[in-house]
Amino acid sequence: MQAFAYGKPTTAAEAVERLGKNWNDAAILAGGTDLLALMKDNIAAPQRVVNIKGIRELEGIHETAQGLRIGTLVSLEDLRKNDFVRKEFPAVHQAAVGVTSPQIRTMGTVGGDLCQRPRCWYYRAGFGLLARDAQGRALVPDGDNRYHAILGNSGPAYFVSPSSLAPPFIALGAKVRLVGPSGEREIALADFFVIPQSEEQREHALAPNEVLTEIIIPAASRGLRNATYEVRQREALDWPLATASVALQMNAGKIASARVVLGHVAPIPWVAGDAEKLLAGKTITPETASQAGDGAVHGAKPLSRNGYKVQLARVAVERALLAAAGREQAAAKGGE
Repeated sequence: MQAFAYGKPTTAAEAVERLGKNWNDAAILAGGTDLLALMKDNIAAPQRVVNIKGIRELEGIHETAQGLRIGTLVSLEDLRKNDFVRKEFPAVHQAAVGVTSPQIRTMGTVGGDLCQRPRCWYYRAGFGLLARDAQGRALVPDGDNRYHAILGNSGPAYFVSPSSLAPPFIALGAKVRLVGPSGEREIALADFFVIPQSEEQREHALAPNEVLTEIIIPAASRGLRNATYEVRQREALDWPLATASVALQMNAGKIASARVVLGHVAPIPWVAGDAEKLLAGKTITPETASQAGDGAVHGAKPLSRNGYKVQLARVAVERALLAAAGREQAAAKGGE
C-alpha cells in the first residue's frame, strides 16, 4: 500500500473541500470493505483518504415529506433490521439479507454498496476497468468470462455492476443526493450508473469532488408490491450470479405499471423495459411471470462461457414477480 495523507471531516461540506478534481487526488473511506482491498492490491492509490464515518448528517433512516431518507453511512445491517424497510420495501430488505456475511453487513454502508468498484477479476488483477492487454485488446470476450455481462456488453465494458441495493432502489424509483463544490444536486439512481467508454471514465456519475449523501425512496413508492430474488452459487459470502427486483402498481388486481430491474448481468443495473411493457394490464400468474422473464432477457448476448446466466436472469424475474404477488409457494417452483 502506498503512503497517503489522511483527513477526518465532521461535515459533508468539509469532506468536499478535502477531495480533489481527479480520482487519484483523494478517496472516500466509509466502511472500507472495498477501498482498503483496492489500496492493498495497488489498484487504487489515492494521495489522500477522507474518512467520512464521523459525519452525523450522513447517518440514519427517516421518513420525510419526500419519502424514506436513507443516509449514505447507514450500514447494511441497520438496513436489514429496520422494521419499516422490511414491511414497506421488502425488495430492499431481501437484498440486504442477501449479503450473507455479518461482518460485511456490519461494516459495509449503503453508499459504499452503490459506489463499490466492479468485482471483475481482470480489473482486480490490474488490467484496467475495460480489461485490456498491453496492445489494447479486450481480454474478456475470449477469456474467462463466466461471471461477466450478458446485457449491455456490446463493448467496451464487460464487467457487471456489483451493487446489491441498486436494483431494488431503482425499481422503487429512488433518487440520490450528491454534494460538491457547487452545492447539492439530485438525480435518479437509474442515471447514477453509466457504462464507461474509456479508462478515464468511471461507472458512476459521481464527480471526484462530490460526496453521495443520501438515498430517497419517494413516498409514492409506498404500497407498491415489491420483491427481490437472487440466484447464487452458494449461500456463503458470494456475489449473486443474477438478481431481479420488481415493483408493481396494482389496480383492481391487475398491473397498472411495473418496474423490473436486473442485477449482476450488465455493467449497470439493467432496467428490463420489454418485461415492464409486457406486464402492463396483466394479472400476476405463473404464466405471466414466465413471459416477463423471457422479455427481460430479450436481446441478451452471452459471451463464450456465461450463457447460463440468461436462464438464471429469466428465473430471477419470474420468482421475484411471484414473490411480489404473495405467491411464495409458486415462486419456489417457478422456472423449474
